[in-house]
Amino acid sequence: MDTQELLKKIRENIEAVANQGGALESSLWQSFIQLHPADIADFFADIDRKNALYAYKNLSKDLKISVFQELPDSLKVHILSELPKEDKLMILNSLQADELTDLFDFFSDDELRTYLNLLNRTAREDVLSLMKFEPDSAGGIMDPQVFSLMEDFTVEKTISILQRLKPQKDIHQQLYVTDEEHHLIGRIDLQDLVLQSPATRIATFLKKNEYVAQANEDQEQVAHQMVHYRLITVPVVSDQNIFLGTIPADTLAHVLVQEAGEDVQRISAVTPLKKSYFETSFMRLLYERSGILVILLLVESLSGTILEAYNETLGMVLMLFLPMILSAGGNTSSQTSAVAIQGMAAGEIRATNMFRFLKRELLLGSAMGTILAVTAFMRVVATTGAYMYGIAISCALGLVVMLSVGLGSCVPLALKRLHIDPAYSAGPFLATAMDILGILIYCYISRLMLS
Repeated sequence: MDTQELLKKIRENIEAVANQGGALESSLWQSFIQLHPADIADFFADIDRKNALYAYKNLSKDLKISVFQELPDSLKVHILSELPKEDKLMILNSLQADELTDLFDFFSDDELRTYLNLLNRTAREDVLSLMKFEPDSAGGIMDPQVFSLMEDFTVEKTISILQRLKPQKDIHQQLYVTDEEHHLIGRIDLQDLVLQSPATRIATFLKKNEYVAQANEDQEQVAHQMVHYRLITVPVVSDQNIFLGTIPADTLAHVLVQEAGEDVQRISAVTPLKKSYFETSFMRLLYERSGILVILLLVESLSGTILEAYNETLGMVLMLFLPMILSAGGNTSSQTSAVAIQGMAAGEIRATNMFRFLKRELLLGSAMGTILAVTAFMRVVATTGAYMYGIAISCALGLVVMLSVGLGSCVPLALKRLHIDPAYSAGPFLATAMDILGILIYCYISRLMLS
């Protein structure tokens, strides 16, 4: 039986399966709990919350913890509120501090105080320290539950400490070294402990950190640097270089997915959703999406005002080719802005090579404008036989394409300098601007050359 068929049978009578009422139900339940925790969590997210809670309570202790970590935040809140105190205590103290901090954003102040009191002292201190930072900063996503080494430790002493702390603390491939005042001074690799003799002090083979994140640094910038330097973990420090924690690779993957999703939403002129699609209310979606569409609709109506002003200039022939002009402008601006946004996201386009990028794009714009203008001229002449119309339309098209490339490359860079996400420059915003400018250029060139 494949996974989908199994889940379908369980969904049909989930209470009986969870209770293992008969041989068939017991067999289905045993197959169910053998699934990956992420698959079980997805199943719970797709069914009624009452049934999800009922089935969740029948999981084993270890599976409850594993599945809880994979659940959507809103379902976590619901399940946690319905569990007995001992289960709440078990789950809360099993989560990483950064996971707890994200979860606590969904609680009221009273609920937050209640759940903080359930945490052990160390976990509570870690959570409170993380809550001082912005959620999207390096300090907000770091793992504070890591230990550091002292530079005067020997290899033998370091290995002894690792063996004692492994159940309580995460051990990564890179171990960070501090001085007596907890200032970060470097790192060693886990494999170095195998290659060095037991009496060797770690200060003798200390390595320099390729990159160190500041606690208030934006998570997207940290993710870019981790990818750029191909780092497994990154240390996070305060303004005084005090070692605070690390950002591991699994957090990096989460940040990249989150940022990519937000960029796609911004490109579509939608404010990034704080919750998943199905967790967001219908009215919230309606407000976010219709609001910006109304604004763009009203702005786009300026096109009609321009066409009315040039009504005498635009005859049937010129009106016939207006969609071609608008399409070329919108397509070119979207194409160029996508290249600029992707280049900045990948770290390929930076302040140091910004003018080189603009020069290259403007040259490309001129070449593409010329190619499209010649193509348009041939199209118009072949259709109408009017050479002057062909010249006017092709000149307007060439200018529109060059302007589209200029705006598509400059606007994302300008937004970046203003600390606004460049993704907002793509999609409907730039397309609407190019529609208005395209019509204005087309009408002006036509009047100038054909009046």
